[in-house]
Amino acid sequence: MILPIYTYGQPVLRKVAEDIDNNYPNLEQLTENMWETLASSEGIGLAAPQIGLPIRLVVIDLDALKDDLPEYAGFRNVYINPHIIEYDKSETSSSQEGCLSLPAIHENVVRPTRIHVTYMDNDFNEHDEWIEGYLARVMQHEFDHLDGKMFIDRISPLRKQLIKSKLKALLQGRFRTGYKVKVAHK
Repeated sequence: MILPIYTYGQPVLRKVAEDIDNNYPNLEQLTENMWETLASSEGIGLAAPQIGLPIRLVVIDLDALKDDLPEYAGFRNVYINPHIIEYDKSETSSSQEGCLSLPAIHENVVRPTRIHVTYMDNDFNEHDEWIEGYLARVMQHEFDHLDGKMFIDRISPLRKQLIKSKLKALLQGRFRTGYKVKVAHK
């Protein structure tokens, strides 16, 4: 089932999400719904708060980038209870980011190129890994959602001021997108 994506202004996007266990109700169906929602919106990552659930669950599908980044061919993972343990700030990069919860807004965001993460996979096997490159950027973006943050929180005050009217339009539901959304105030 394709679920509506919560847009900027929805309170759930600013909450710190809770860890879950393998008794979480209908987790397999929820994950499948998140995959369908992600595919229909043509995104590469989706966090549970973006569909209205304050839980630590993320799906990432980088297969669509395989032409430019062949190392991600077939890459499709579920992250349960992910946490960033450490940022290796010795090297950062700036790249343009967008977000399904912020339609039509794209800004350059500086992030570390390498991070230390823990998470569980679909089978609740624990992982403790250092991740680098583009996946590290995507994880930081998606995992930020689990901590009540959005990429616009990581841009300069000047850039944020320059997109203020776009943010106001989002709050008022004055935007168009090709996927189902749930607007904060309409």
